[in-house]
Amino acid sequence: MARILGTIASSFEAASAFESIASATGTGSSATITFSSIPGTYQHLQIRGITRTTTNTPEPGNTFWDVTFNSDTGANYARHRINGNGSSAGALGESSQNACRIYSVGSRGTENNRMGACILDIHDYASTSKYKTVRAIGGIDVNAASTNGEISSSSGLWMNTSAVTSITLTIGSGNFASNTQIALYGIKGAA
Repeated sequence: MARILGTIASSFEAASAFESIASATGTGSSATITFSSIPGTYQHLQIRGITRTTTNTPEPGNTFWDVTFNSDTGANYARHRINGNGSSAGALGESSQNACRIYSVGSRGTENNRMGACILDIHDYASTSKYKTVRAIGGIDVNAASTNGEISSSSGLWMNTSAVTSITLTIGSGNFASNTQIALYGIKGAA
């Protein structure tokens, strides 16, 4: 019995390690979502999104978010990805970019019942002594006529030691559709 209660207590402790900071819903008329005034009281941040773009043209290579911190759009970012769609795989790495890029995050506008999904972690965001690293996993169903979807693992680096106080997500094509839901969470450190 003690072991069972200990397991239940551990589950509650793990669940309370995440705290909701903010959430946003797409409007259909804006390509950006910004979280600002982020408190520096957590160890890490996590963004979870279920998204769709308003445009009908993007294929997987265009379904990305550009992620910038503290309104910095200079060439201070590096980004990487690996992806696969069931029949082929790809990889890339880029330096001196103006944003981190997170792939496979939003199905196209005609796919009303198909959404992209993504989880993005931002490590040690409040540190003022290190660069900020991000990692993400995302997936989409390419389109209704295809049996292939795509999954992508992305990572990035913001080469700045400032604490992250704002995050802007910009979708790669079109706008965030009105059924897009994105939430920002704080992850507590060890007590």
